[in-house]
Amino acid sequence: MRSPQLLLIDDEPALAEFVANAARECGFVPTVTSNDGTFREEFQARRPDAVALDLGMPVDGVELLRFLADEDFSGPVLIISGFDRRVLESAFRLGEAQGLNMAGPLEKPVRLEELEELLNRLKPALAS
Repeated sequence: MRSPQLLLIDDEPALAEFVANAARECGFVPTVTSNDGTFREEFQARRPDAVALDLGMPVDGVELLRFLADEDFSGPVLIISGFDRRVLESAFRLGEAQGLNMAGPLEKPVRLEELEELLNRLKPALAS
């Protein structure tokens, strides 16, 4: 059985590594990016099974949601951000309205148990 691919974008290296390590522990193969250009390139090259993105980066996370919708991405999209819960929920609903399979959202600072629980819930559907 193939391990699911997770493409992650976050401009905070410590958090990106934290999420990548949790993903590895849950059986994912993570690819970490820190800007939208690299994210788009890796997305095109890898066609990941799942995506995790930070809303609060130099590039607008909502713009990346539109990109994923335009690419007809059907895998789960996990939002991880330090923004207020209302902003996270608005972005979540926006992603759903664009036809994306939204997961989470998770607020920073992310709790390891919460992240691993979510990743473990997503994995069975992706491993087929």
